[in-house]
Amino acid sequence: MKIHQPETEKIGAEIVDTNVADLTNTEVNLIKELVYEYKLVVFRGQEINDDQYIEFAKKIGTPQIYPQDNYHHPEYPEIFVSSNVAKDGKKFGVAGTGRYWHTDCAFLEQPLPLTMLYPKVLPNSIRETYYIDMQQVYKKLAPNLKNYLDDKYMIHEAKWRYKVQAGDIDKAIIDILKDFEKQFPPVKHPAVITHPFTHQQILYINQGFTTGVKGLNYEASQELLQELFLFIEREEHIYTHVWQEGDILLWDNRTLNHKASTVPKGENSVSYRIGIYDGLPFYVA
Repeated sequence: MKIHQPETEKIGAEIVDTNVADLTNTEVNLIKELVYEYKLVVFRGQEINDDQYIEFAKKIGTPQIYPQDNYHHPEYPEIFVSSNVAKDGKKFGVAGTGRYWHTDCAFLEQPLPLTMLYPKVLPNSIRETYYIDMQQVYKKLAPNLKNYLDDKYMIHEAKWRYKVQAGDIDKAIIDILKDFEKQFPPVKHPAVITHPFTHQQILYINQGFTTGVKGLNYEASQELLQELFLFIEREEHIYTHVWQEGDILLWDNRTLNHKASTVPKGENSVSYRIGIYDGLPFYVA
């Protein structure tokens, strides 16, 4: 297994000349340590089938069955499908997912620790996913803002990202949102979390799902959140991964915010995502 490590404080280790289907348990444990240290690992030149993809995920941890089944692969519920291409003449997965800054499943009581992504069809032009290292962002916060956030909790909710389904026809939007909120009520997580493996502190907030600050009224919450989002999303904080054919990415949702690029009209895109629980708590006190 050949590993290319990034420069100091850069994210993303690269593994080449390796078939992920053939990795030993020792190598998988090393890969997990690389993910925790470098936040993201890219495996180059992969060509594996769906069964091998799931088996690789199982070596890392426990694959998630995403709680909304309209995202599921029809034969493999562990695979979350982002696709604008029909399969056997039928809608396949959900198109246009994740085009906003977020961390996967921040709206759950137990957020998703690791995400693995394997594009099956890449667009012809834009082939990018964007990442922000929230460990480094936290280090760069003004000291007074750090102190203020240390004992704060953020509210996260999913309803504003709900994608309308065929069964929603003739329903009022307010009723759709109320029903969805019953399934996924708002949750709270510390504004600053501690990573269970590296013990580094991380700012845990994202524009996609973070909607308020516990204990503050709406106006004060929005003022603070907008100040934070403007700082977090500065150009110098953004790392861009440009996809190559055969790439598989594995990253740590505790540390990275991410955003998918848009797919230009008329271009096809299909990606297979597997969420993985790694056996560690999402954060420690």
